[in-house]
Amino acid sequence: MLRVESMDVYLSGSAILTGIDFELPKGEVAAILGPSGCGKSTLLRTIAGLVAPSSGDVLWDGGSVLDVPTHQRQFGLMFQGYALFPHMTVAENVGFGLKMGGHESIDAQVADALTSVGLSGFERRQIETLSGGERQRVALARTLAPRPRLVMLDEPLGALDRNLRAELLAETSRLLAGDQTTAIVVTHDRDEAVAMSDWLAVMRSGRIVQTGTVDEILEDPADNWVHDFIS
Repeated sequence: MLRVESMDVYLSGSAILTGIDFELPKGEVAAILGPSGCGKSTLLRTIAGLVAPSSGDVLWDGGSVLDVPTHQRQFGLMFQGYALFPHMTVAENVGFGLKMGGHESIDAQVADALTSVGLSGFERRQIETLSGGERQRVALARTLAPRPRLVMLDEPLGALDRNLRAELLAETSRLLAGDQTTAIVVTHDRDEAVAMSDWLAVMRSGRIVQTGTVDEILEDPADNWVHDFIS
């Protein structure tokens, strides 16, 4: 279980996250839903270890991971914009995390990951030859290939057009549900959040203002802003 406890993040003297506190049980998918600039991406980066919290803690199964290096946390983060390596092939991109983690049978695991996202046979393709949807699938395969204990997706569909977004929304939801993955999905889109998650954490101005399913939140919203944003 992931636990984020009383976490504050200050960058350049400004409060980016304040009093972040939530639990994510194993096998559940939570969506962090909020407008652009509210701190959603910073929250993922702090959990991943790329940003140091100013106070508070990040725990897995009751033990703090703050002193654990990013590459040893067994957390997978798919960046907004995908952050693929243009000088590497598809297989090299997907296998990068496996290689860094000292995994064996990397070629087989890469092939399995690409099959799971519908890109079997793409191993030798160059990133620049891929469509936007194919790049999203490669990034997702790279994130899932090491079988991280926590998957974090930062606006995974934000760069896609509406038709392709609908297709990949269903596919991403299937992949997360099929493996009973513990995951956090960051999005500003209410429909994406509902489709991919078991419950929502609504963020505003660096704070989580309410958690629950969409029905629970609509039934008893924290304030008018939350109701209007979720509706």
